Amino acid sequence: MGRISRLLISSNRVVKAYVREDHEDQKFTKAAEKLYRLFVKAEGTLAFNNPVMMLVIYGCIIALSWLGAQYIVIGDMTTGELTSMFSYVMSMMMSLMMLSMVFVMITMSAASGRRIAEVLNETPDLKNPQHPVTEIEDGRIDFNHVSFSYKHGSGEETLHDIDMHIRSGETIGIIGGTGCGKSSLVNLISRLYDVDEGSVCVGGKDVRSYDMDMLRDQVAVVLQKNVLFSGTILDNLRWGKADATLEECQEVCRQACADEFIERFPKKYETWIEQGGNNVSGGQKQRLCIARALLKKPKILILDDSTSAVDTATDARIREAFAKKIPGTTKIIIAQRISSVQDADRILVLNEGRIDGLDTHENFLKTNQIYREIYDTQINGGGDFDHSPADRKDGE
Repeated sequence: MGRISRLLISSNRVVKAYVREDHEDQKFTKAAEKLYRLFVKAEGTLAFNNPVMMLVIYGCIIALSWLGAQYIVIGDMTTGELTSMFSYVMSMMMSLMMLSMVFVMITMSAASGRRIAEVLNETPDLKNPQHPVTEIEDGRIDFNHVSFSYKHGSGEETLHDIDMHIRSGETIGIIGGTGCGKSSLVNLISRLYDVDEGSVCVGGKDVRSYDMDMLRDQVAVVLQKNVLFSGTILDNLRWGKADATLEECQEVCRQACADEFIERFPKKYETWIEQGGNNVSGGQKQRLCIARALLKKPKILILDDSTSAVDTATDARIREAFAKKIPGTTKIIIAQRISSVQDADRILVLNEGRIDGLDTHENFLKTNQIYREIYDTQINGGGDFDHSPADRKDGE
């Protein structure tokens, strides 16, 4: 119930934009009615328990009074002894009544207890090795005939036979259609998942040999969905480095071109950010998240379509700052715009989980017809990688 209400509140703009208030209201009403029926059933059981227990208690009192009166008449019991017996019986009955209420509450909470137990007993698939490596030599990345699927053994491979080698400090651009495996590929680098076949190596060692916390600290990822937390801009930036100074934060913001809008705020770096970053624009959130990742000074920086809300001029300045300020960091840029990756040392084209090409922008323009046509389409204003040449010809 709480999850549904939070979802409705956080997504109210989308609901309004698509005029789905009535539909969401019906869903919420159905969930509320189901919860109402469960509570009524539980409270009904609890309400029935009280009269039954009171009936038993007062029935015992009446029976005890009648029997006690008989014994008093014949002289086998005194009035004081009967009073003492009343006290003992009432104490026993009240304890039994409380015990019955405990049983009712246990029954009501059993479902919640099972859900909590499921979470506590869940065994993670990914574990640190017995003797983990705690230092990464450099930013080299090697994909050695990697195959991967989200459901191991299902036969539905997201990535198939990926064989690619990236030098330390190199900039790699990745483009491809929706669902081709771009994000899945880079998630293997920080070991968010394990491969089915082959191996992923960072710094010359298999990622499965590293301590996971150390590995993920050296592989900074700026995700497609940018997340900011309630707090000041400095508080959000220091997620990358807890003890970062103001000067360090200012430097990474300059690299991410975030300083230009931060300086316009009256409180600058002390400006308050609402939960989720609702009081800043999409492009501003992306630049703050990039600055936060740079603050970690990682050996590998992955930008997963994280400049999609940034204008092309700012995007170019960010890439230029990367080349000058962090030349030794291996940079992987996932994008839909060819302009975002054309200056990369090499570009990887993925197609249905397979490598369709790995070369420079200039060579692709000469040798790859699809890449050249997509480039021409985007430069002339319109289209993206998901539109094949055949689709465009049909629409002409």
